[in-house]
Amino acid sequence: MHLSELQLKEVIDISSGKRLGMIIDVIVDNYGKIKMLVLEEKKGRRFSGKEESQITWEQITKIGDDIILIDMQNHFKLH
Repeated sequence: MHLSELQLKEVIDISSGKRLGMIIDVIVDNYGKIKMLVLEEKKGRRFSGKEESQITWEQITKIGDDIILIDMQNHFKLH
């Protein structure tokens, strides 16, 4: 899967059902393995560009055709 494909998917927390935003970048380790996804938080109908958060690969519970489901209770990081 390419980054451009991931960026088309909205990220949703499974415990609250809250829409968290869209993927804007990925962080990889020295071996090219994805460690984290960087999200731009959705504010209303527009993206602010100022609020970013990171989700570890381990937090992802399912990658579907249109959305990515995550478990925010499992080490969610905000920056």
